[in-house]
Formats: sequence, structure tokens, C-alpha cells
Amino acid sequence: MLKSYTLILLGCLAIGTARAQDPQFSQFYAAPLYLNPAFAGSALAPRITVNYRNQWPSVTNYVTSMVSIDHFFERYNSGVGLTLQNDDQGQGRIRSTDIGLHYAYQFRVAEQTFVRLGVQGSYVNRTINWFGLTFGDQYNNGGFTGNPTTDPVVTNGSPKLSYVDFSTGGLVYSDWYWVGVSAHHLSQPNQGVFVISDDSRLPLKGSLHAGLRIPFAGFTGLGDEWEREKTISPAVNYRFQGKYDQLDVGCYLTYSPAVFGLWYRGLPLKRYAPTITNRESLVVLAGFRQDNFSIGYSYDATISSLGPGSGGAHEISISYTFDNFPPGKPKTKRRDKQLSCPKF
Repeated sequence: MLKSYTLILLGCLAIGTARAQDPQFSQFYAAPLYLNPAFAGSALAPRITVNYRNQWPSVTNYVTSMVSIDHFFERYNSGVGLTLQNDDQGQGRIRSTDIGLHYAYQFRVAEQTFVRLGVQGSYVNRTINWFGLTFGDQYNNGGFTGNPTTDPVVTNGSPKLSYVDFSTGGLVYSDWYWVGVSAHHLSQPNQGVFVISDDSRLPLKGSLHAGLRIPFAGFTGLGDEWEREKTISPAVNYRFQGKYDQLDVGCYLTYSPAVFGLWYRGLPLKRYAPTITNRESLVVLAGFRQDNFSIGYSYDATISSLGPGSGGAHEISISYTFDNFPPGKPKTKRRDKQLSCPKF
């Protein structure tokens, strides 16, 4: 237990000087506004999405949860969105709360090709919770004394930090492919709690994501009815932040209402040090999508040096898209503008 608390404390103190990394979602297309602000309003109807991720539960929990709401205003070719994100590191010792506003504009560049450009502004609050931790002055040769600590770092209260952050992104898509790019933390905000320096700035995070939507009719003859989707969707998501980068590559298999996915995360040919390989996990996904509702569960099997003893990562996504038919108009599906990428 003491070792666990020591690791948590070291992580807390690292906020002041280390370069932080963003949390991640394995089901990145189930967290579209987190992936790219250009996804705001991409469902062309009111949509609410909930994401939950618990990473390395056997070591010390990293829990990220997010709720997002977005809508498309057809008259203005514009989508807007709101995200509420909470990230707990080390059993809640380090907590970040992020409120983001998103805007995206969509326009047609060819018969079946569209472009979306998006921006995001966020307000972020970070805190450290000392409760439950013990410090060196609470121990003597006989062990833990039970006396309160007099460490000035703790007696000065829980450190807090707030800042404003900005992101942007773009998408090009048709009914069978999509390519997107996003850039987060354009202002590289300073996350230092104890020490303010260039080393405590949150580095720019970039992402390049792309994929194809291939109906089974293209090579199996099983058909691709709109009411029952039967497709395979290979996709990639490359991202970098600071001196680190990572690649997710895999595919989704949709045989409505079931969705399955298999992914590899890492860059096995790249080493950051002679003894450190860049391979992270294998991800498996199972989901259900019926009408306006979808739910997905994924598990990250750790293949890095951390090993399976970390507990991997569990992730759940839930989404509901409301009907958006103007009064007096027939309830027809608008296929020509909807993004073709998977919902998980």
C-alpha cells in the first residue's frame, strides 16, 4: 500500500515539471468530438454520447469519462457541440475537468464529396487531492505515527490550476471513405502546479485518421441494404504528442445489428530507447446498433512491458441519435451527407 501511495504522490508532483499526455479512447469513432472538432453535428440530428474508460485497474486506475451533445443546423450547414470530460489519475488524486464548445461548417466540393472544418474552445480545471496519502514526516523508526503531516505542500491546501485551450480539425469524406486531421492544444497551455516552466506546457497533439467503408456486396454478394448494414471498414488513427507517437490500425465488421472490431496499437519498428519498444495493446470490440441506439464494449489487452498484470483497459460507449424530421415532411433518411465512418 505504501508503495502504491508513493507512486501516486510521485505522479502528482510530476505535474509541476513533466510534459503531460492526453487520455485516449480505443473506440475513437465513438468519441467523435474528442477525436476531431470537425465531427460536431456529423450525425445530422441531435445526438448524445457517453464514453467511459478504465485503464490499468490492477495498477492504479486511470478513469476517463465524457458526455457529449451535438446537433446539425441544416439551414446554416453548421454543427455545434458540447463536451463534458472528467479524467481521474491515480484513484482520483489528480483530476482534470474539461468543458468544450465545438463548431463545424460543412460544404460540398463534388457530387458525393464533402468537407468539414471545425474549431473547439475549452475551459480546463486541474486539482490534486492529498486525502489518503501519507508523507515522510508521519513515519519514524517504529513505522506510521498517525500524526498529521506538517509538509507545507499539503498544509497549503489542494493545488488548483485553470486554463483555456483551443483545437481545430478538418474532414474530407464521401459515402465510402473519410480522411481527417486534427490539432489539439494550439496554445500549448501551461499545466504546472508547483513550477511554471516551458517543460510544464501541454504539448501539441496531432491526429491523422482515415478509413474505407466497403459493403459486402462488393466482394461477397451478401448485399448492403440501408436498413441492415453489412460492411467491413478498415481504418487507421495516427497521433503524436511531444516526442511520442502511436498508431491504431484495424477494422470494424458490421453485420447489423452486431458490430465487431479488432485493433493493434503501437509502432513496433520504432524505439524510444534501446530497451523500450513502442507496442501497447491489442483491442477487441463488440457492439450492438439498432435504429438510433448504439452501445459498444472494448478491452485493451496490454502487450507492452507493463504486461497483462496491469489489468488492460475496459471501455464502454453509448450513443443515441434523435430523429430530426421537420414537421410536415416525410421521414426519409439523408444518406448523401452522413459520414460513412463506423459509429464505434
